[in-house]
Amino acid sequence: MTEFQVQTRRDGVSHSRAGKSRHRAAPAPQASALSRLATGLGITGRRAAVVTAACAVLVAGGAAASQAAEPGSYGATVASSQTATMADPLAKLNFERVQVAAPAAAAPSGAVPQISEVKAAEAPAPAAAAAPAAPAPAAAPAPAPAAAPVPAAAPAPAPAPVAIDDPAGAQAYAAAQLGSYGWAPGQMQCLQKLWTKESDWKTTATNASSGAYGVVQSLPASKMASAGADYMTNYRTQINWGLNYVKSRYGSPCGALNFHLSHNWY
Repeated sequence: MTEFQVQTRRDGVSHSRAGKSRHRAAPAPQASALSRLATGLGITGRRAAVVTAACAVLVAGGAAASQAAEPGSYGATVASSQTATMADPLAKLNFERVQVAAPAAAAPSGAVPQISEVKAAEAPAPAAAAAPAAPAPAAAPAPAPAAAPVPAAAPAPAPAPVAIDDPAGAQAYAAAQLGSYGWAPGQMQCLQKLWTKESDWKTTATNASSGAYGVVQSLPASKMASAGADYMTNYRTQINWGLNYVKSRYGSPCGALNFHLSHNWY
């Protein structure tokens, strides 16, 4: 591939040819290193200018960020960059110099802690720890079921009365009751003979053939219930019923004894 060279003009030089024109047959003078560099970059000059401008904007932004920390350093960096640009116009097109100058214009290390400190100061305070929730009140214990009422125990039945055979006591009781019926004490002898023959004055005396029962030998025994419910066991109840029977039927104990002697019953 042939080398395509473009002649560029320097700043301050007019469009007219500089110097004397050479003859076509004369050989071209040897180009310097600077001219060769300018010739190689002629094609991509516009592109490099755009990239250089973008890099310059980035460098200027970084310098502006660090201006608050070190304003003197930022001014010195900008001044030195402008001086170098004026001294060497081709420095704008040198990628290596732009890349080297960009890190140099970065913000100093001291600016990072300052920013972090500001962020830390502006960070919202952590929310206060939530107070522990109060424990839920314990559930009230369910009331115990009422005990079923215990039925009152039925009173124990009274023991059945026991008949007591007491001939002496029965005779003494009969003698004490004669005056209430209007009889003389002598009637006791007739009464004593009558009931001795019938029952021998025993409360439980029972006639096996007829079923007559008690001191007075009532037939049936239930007749004596008119004198009291305990006629089967109490000789007093039996005697009260017998005296009423003698008075109503025979008028006196002696009249009842006479009938008995004649008929063997009364």
